[in-house]
Amino acid sequence: MTAPTPATRPAPLRIGTRGSDLALTQTTTVAEAIGAASGRDVELVRIRTEGDRSSASLSTLGGAGVFAAALREALLAGECDVAVHSLKDLPTVPTPGLTVAALPHRADARDVLCARDGRTLADLPQGARVGTGSPRRAAQLRRHRPDLEVLDIRGNVETRLRRTEEDLHAVVLARAGLTRLGLLGRVTETLGPDIMLPAPGQGALAVECRTEDLDGPLGESVRRIDHVPTRLAVLAERAVLRTLEAGCTAPVGAYATLHDGEPARLELRAGVFAPDGGEALVRTASTAVPTEADVAALAEETPDALDEQVWNHAVQLGERVAEEMLAEGAAKVAGL
Repeated sequence: MTAPTPATRPAPLRIGTRGSDLALTQTTTVAEAIGAASGRDVELVRIRTEGDRSSASLSTLGGAGVFAAALREALLAGECDVAVHSLKDLPTVPTPGLTVAALPHRADARDVLCARDGRTLADLPQGARVGTGSPRRAAQLRRHRPDLEVLDIRGNVETRLRRTEEDLHAVVLARAGLTRLGLLGRVTETLGPDIMLPAPGQGALAVECRTEDLDGPLGESVRRIDHVPTRLAVLAERAVLRTLEAGCTAPVGAYATLHDGEPARLELRAGVFAPDGGEALVRTASTAVPTEADVAALAEETPDALDEQVWNHAVQLGERVAEEMLAEGAAKVAGL
């Protein structure tokens, strides 16, 4: 009698990622979640991007989208099955053939100051040298401390932190990245949205796959790690950026939060800032949205209605706030 042939184990899911320590750390977390949801092994595929190869400023390179382009090309070419991005690196215009299938639970979206001697933004010395690679952060630093010398810097997180021991008094970084790298001990102040509005989508990760795979087992597995409050918040934030027709590196901030209740409410605070910190337009608005339980029920019964009945609430909130700011001169303020 012939022994039965053992079932062939599916090939590992290939997860595309940038090769930095931060990218590998956050992609590993997502890969483990996808592996648990799919029951398949996973492997990381490292993709080197133009943003990783160059030390030039992001605005010179063409914006933060330079970090996403190579990953997207690899995904379309079949070199990986899904790609994991920092959402704030993704242009708001979608790539044909690709879909962001999941937005996992977002980390803390706020920015932080990492300064010498445990100092805060308010007690940095007069004329202190502060480093950041973000025009948005630079504009808001100058708004609150016009005396600061704000310097454009590049490099990974560890490289930037090292500068505070060399030629800089402080650097501003995303709290989410420091959390994922276990470096929160270097934070001397967390900057709330009243001081520094985060970048749209900051702290969130985007799991992108080929659109043709959405209806198969891969798409089903990836959608299981989607987080409704995160998706609602970042849809509103990115709608601001898209409506303003601003790039990823423009001096634009947006931060949305979901508040429980019947109905739940999504509140959005957004702002545009003059690069020299001299002017700012900041607006806050909110809208009612279905609760997370309502969304789950709707997804089970009529999944095609999610766009119209759920996600459009968030998108329209972002569009409304952006249109109000444009009417008040946002493009002139931010130099868009």
